[in-house]
Amino acid sequence: MFAACMVAILMTMALALTRAIRGPDVFDVILGVNMFGTKTVLFIAVIGFLTGRPEFLDLALVYALINFIGVIAVLRFTKYGGLGSTPTEEEDAGEKGLAG
Repeated sequence: MFAACMVAILMTMALALTRAIRGPDVFDVILGVNMFGTKTVLFIAVIGFLTGRPEFLDLALVYALINFIGVIAVLRFTKYGGLGSTPTEEEDAGEKGLAG
């Protein structure tokens, strides 16, 4: 049962990697990488169940947190051009449709 799950997860990881490589837009690439990271978390959890080592779930949780923070950082970098800069009031107003 878990072996079939591993095969299915590996196939979806291949599809996510294909989307990350062939994505026409930068956001498609980020989505593919995020999906690949999520499937990696599932894969680590299934390997932990198959080998009888529950500490792999801790590794999967740490990997999930790193994946989440990394995707947020990359999205912020692509939107604002840096990680340390904050949007100005004009940029905020323009995004909300309040700029005239």
